[in-house]
Amino acid sequence: MTAPENARPRFRGGPDFHDLMRFRIMDILLVASPYDSFLLEEAGELSQRVLGEFRNLDLHYGPGLTAVSTGAEALALVREGHRFGLIITTLRLADMNGAELAGKVREAGLDLPVALLAFDNRELSDFVSRYGLSAAERIFLWQGDARILLAIVKSIEDTRNVAHDTRAMGVQVILLIEDNVRYYSSFLPAIYAELLHHSQGLISEGANLAEKILRMRARPKILLCGTYEEAWAAFTAYREDLLGVVSDVEFPRDGERSLEAGLAFARNVRELCPDVPILLQSSRPENAALAREAGFGFLQKGSPLLLQELRRFMTEHFGFGDFVFRLADGREVARARDLRALEERLRSVPADSIAHHAARNHFSNWLKARTEFALAQVLRPRKISDFPTLEDLRKSLVRSIAEYRRERGSFVVADFDRDSFDFASDFYRIGGGSLGGKARGLAFVRRLLAESGLERGLPGVRVSVPPTVVLGTDVFDRFLDEGGLRDFAIHCPDDAEIERRFLEAPFPEDVRADLEVFVQRVGHPLAVRSSSLLEDSQHQPFTGVYETFMLANNHPSLEVRLAQLVRAVKRVYASTFSSHAKDYIRPTPYRLEEEKMAVVLQRIVGTAHGQRFYPEFAGVARSYNYYPSPPLQAADGIAAVALGLGRTVVEGGNCVRFCPRQPQIPIGFSAASERLKGSQRRFWALDLGGEGLEMRETEFDVAAAAEDGVLPPMASTYSAADDAVHDGVGRIGLRFVSFAPILKHGAFPLPELLRRLLEVGAWGMGAPVEIEFAVSLSAPQGAPREFGVLQLRPLALSQESEDLRIEAVEPRQLLCRSGQVLGHGRIDDIRDLVVVDQHRFDRASSRQTAHELAQFNAGLVGEGVPYLLIGVGRWGSRDPWLGIPVVWDQISGARVIVEAGFRDFKVTPSQGTHFFQNLTTFNVGYFTVNPDAGEGFVDWDWLGAQPAVKETACVRHLKLPQPVSVLMDGLRTQGVILKPRA
Repeated sequence: MTAPENARPRFRGGPDFHDLMRFRIMDILLVASPYDSFLLEEAGELSQRVLGEFRNLDLHYGPGLTAVSTGAEALALVREGHRFGLIITTLRLADMNGAELAGKVREAGLDLPVALLAFDNRELSDFVSRYGLSAAERIFLWQGDARILLAIVKSIEDTRNVAHDTRAMGVQVILLIEDNVRYYSSFLPAIYAELLHHSQGLISEGANLAEKILRMRARPKILLCGTYEEAWAAFTAYREDLLGVVSDVEFPRDGERSLEAGLAFARNVRELCPDVPILLQSSRPENAALAREAGFGFLQKGSPLLLQELRRFMTEHFGFGDFVFRLADGREVARARDLRALEERLRSVPADSIAHHAARNHFSNWLKARTEFALAQVLRPRKISDFPTLEDLRKSLVRSIAEYRRERGSFVVADFDRDSFDFASDFYRIGGGSLGGKARGLAFVRRLLAESGLERGLPGVRVSVPPTVVLGTDVFDRFLDEGGLRDFAIHCPDDAEIERRFLEAPFPEDVRADLEVFVQRVGHPLAVRSSSLLEDSQHQPFTGVYETFMLANNHPSLEVRLAQLVRAVKRVYASTFSSHAKDYIRPTPYRLEEEKMAVVLQRIVGTAHGQRFYPEFAGVARSYNYYPSPPLQAADGIAAVALGLGRTVVEGGNCVRFCPRQPQIPIGFSAASERLKGSQRRFWALDLGGEGLEMRETEFDVAAAAEDGVLPPMASTYSAADDAVHDGVGRIGLRFVSFAPILKHGAFPLPELLRRLLEVGAWGMGAPVEIEFAVSLSAPQGAPREFGVLQLRPLALSQESEDLRIEAVEPRQLLCRSGQVLGHGRIDDIRDLVVVDQHRFDRASSRQTAHELAQFNAGLVGEGVPYLLIGVGRWGSRDPWLGIPVVWDQISGARVIVEAGFRDFKVTPSQGTHFFQNLTTFNVGYFTVNPDAGEGFVDWDWLGAQPAVKETACVRHLKLPQPVSVLMDGLRTQGVILKPRA
């Protein structure tokens, strides 16, 4: 075929890779709260994964990152002349919003792109409608995958380099046409990941280093377009270099949204360039036939395998390691594969080799590529001429690396090494990918603890994250792919069958080998915990959705212990696809195929007492109290503690609640009889006995703890003779768990520790936080007592944007009134009520009632009908005698929930439970009433008089002719539900 006259020669004259990608973002200014900055920069996310992928894409560089927490700090840095290539800012900063920051950068005349990063669809939509995006380069949505950072940088680089690189060498272009932030924030990382694999395949074909680099830098550019006109301009400019098109069907054209813009664009492109592959995608199934008739590929946006199908289409249709010490003549004298090896080699390699590399900044460049930015910045300014001799240079390099490694031990997640692994006091990872939300929070806590000096003034206490090993999400991906489980698990509705298939599937052998070394060297009981990408995020925390398993880890056979561990990991993986998880994720903006599971292997805090292993106590603390009672305020926070493992607290069992700032003010019960009735009767511990592979977390009577001798620091004594409670166990009477020796007499500085932790955690995350912890007081002689931080996550708080005051209401109009309400606003469209009848309900049948509620919920959810749920006892309690033990997906369709106390038992809101987190996450109105204690009101007689559409033994479904009115004043925690108007 003869080339047209205007065609330019490709790769002419021995192309130089330095001529490609002239605009490269070498330094990023990240503007975010300390926690958001940590989330994006550390914990194996940006520094260990994203920048590693930069290296694979462009071989020799990855951008440095500077983090500040306010817009003013950012503007000061750029005005001082710091050479940043990009600003990435979260939407809401302490002193301005992201749009204002972008506008101020533009007003200053700076040619500096500003990309906005949202963390939630609701936040994104509200922000765009309020502030617009005219000054920003583009807005993106963080969805748990750190590759979005890579996509932001590469997208901006590609936009700025495409004209030169296509003109110079004919670099190919992929057009991505998508105006929905949610989708292009998913598509861009997936497309860049596929380009990575493509480029890696091409490297082997390079004849020399320059050609290898050229092949990497000559990768296709991706141009993201949001309108027809923008896309057509890009096509017109680069049609000769167009590799393919990935386009939505619906997007703006001529200033208005067009239902067929994508089809029209694709047809016009096909007319001019018949061989260009085109992939259309739409949420409308009817567009599939139109696309395929025209010869285009098609993806259904609602498909659970959308990204996988996108990568498959690209594969089918769109067709960097060790530090090598050398002498000046190129001869290799040694290799180092990590920092420790680099330090060791520097002690012994010839001085001439050190001089050769130091003169060329090889050490700092290698470190930067490995994301060791702080150390690289220390070494790079040093010149050979700064040192009297080469031996002085050698000593300086060795000393700097050694000091950095020691300091990093408190901050960095170390790669698991079978030769050097020691579980005494560290945090390791096995495999690549993300650490997941839970592990990321733990890694962040380690940094906060190291920086804050939190233990000062508290002698005899060690505050730490228990030794931890994390299996990264790449292990999860490998397990699914090697076992062919992904499609099966997404579509299978049978939890038992999913778990069976997962348990039978092969486990990656190299990871099994690592775990074998792990169990060889670890003799402590272990917690095997989920840590998914989406867990513990601020807007969608996914709390309590996935499984955790406890292992005694004490079997004499190494093979059995390894089998127990691998089995537990597989079961955590299987829980990713459980019906519970699928039901939870369905109403969120996420897709199940985007969820990835890391697994945390963590030493359980506690002590063995015969065959029982448990901490003296464990609990949950929050920096925000949703239901403060005077004189306490919401910002004072609240904590809940219980004897034994923390399962008692998170499952809503009886526990002790207190305010860390004012621990002596009673919360919940005051009278002696009430305190005794509401006290903890049973506790959870790990049963070290038994055989087999099953987990052995068991519930025991509190009397067993008394036998173990652990009660005195936590107990009080009830004396029937004077109907009084006495702190401690020095009197004759009935012992019960009260925590009075700790809260009132300082037997352990728990309130002060929690106060400090909550303050530091809230500062670090830039939001109220929740902390899970466990405490072991049974330390060996002279050793400090252990306070283990098990989890740190942000709280999802509703934003009360209006002052909604509830006026006086006539009693006959009231269906419900409460002074303990979670939620804010007015709801006037609920006509369906699901009621657990107070007069019919029997606590002995609470599990059956939960099952009946699930059936009503499934029907209403299937019809898309929201409802008001009213019942007795504590919702979500795993103790059937305290309430109805529903899990979230059994009542997920409820828009407002009322819990009423029993006649003989006052209900207190379970602020520390996973169930409660779901309420705040999904913005469900929540009313707590205790009519018999004079706290609130429910008109049970009126409810009983309404005809039921359907009813079971205890549950009635009412459909009212007119809707009820729900008014919630979240600022004052007041609320009423009004009967329909006659």
